Amino acid sequence: MFSFLAAKTTMVAPDAALPGRAAPIPTATRHYTLDRPLTGTVPEGMDQAMFGMGCFWGVERIFWQQPGIWMTRVGYAGGYTPNPTYEEVCSGRTGHNEVVHLIFDPAVISYDALLRLFWEGHNPTQGMRQGNDTGTQYRSGIYAYGDGQLAAAQASRDTYAARLRDAGYGTVTTEILPAPDFYHAEDYHQQYLAKNPGGYCGIGGTGVTCPVGLNA
Repeated sequence: MFSFLAAKTTMVAPDAALPGRAAPIPTATRHYTLDRPLTGTVPEGMDQAMFGMGCFWGVERIFWQQPGIWMTRVGYAGGYTPNPTYEEVCSGRTGHNEVVHLIFDPAVISYDALLRLFWEGHNPTQGMRQGNDTGTQYRSGIYAYGDGQLAAAQASRDTYAARLRDAGYGTVTTEILPAPDFYHAEDYHQQYLAKNPGGYCGIGGTGVTCPVGLNA
């Protein structure tokens, strides 16, 4: 049991990752709640963001409920295996994280406001797990589109880390990286908690407020 858990909480080496496949896996064609094509195309005047906060079912619901969110979609990013399946990601042998990709209107909701939702929506001090969910695919991550997002993410981490320390929490383990390739998750994962309102969520914050985006 120990060796199995250790394997799931240790990032796989690139040369040991599963090979994946050339073609994308099938997914939904439309967003279940927003009723728009489930696509990563960013309309003029809008922006995109990507976060990992644990099980992506609950994370996606946090964001699609916000004003100014044009699109949410769940998938896999930050690993080595092209076009992975959920089972492959859960094996710990792809290196991918469960993520939510967002398209948002910055005139309605700012990136700083999204960062505040990110930090307050989970516990970013837990390493390769979130609550009872254990594995590399549940790690905390901010995947930035451009230098501006990268700088904002790093500054918000430093600000929130101080708040967490004052509240008795440990070191922030969030990875902050330029946005890697995003691979759609399967159809049934998209907007899962809208289709299954009583389904498992697993997302919970620390109760420590984040000052980033308070006026956004």
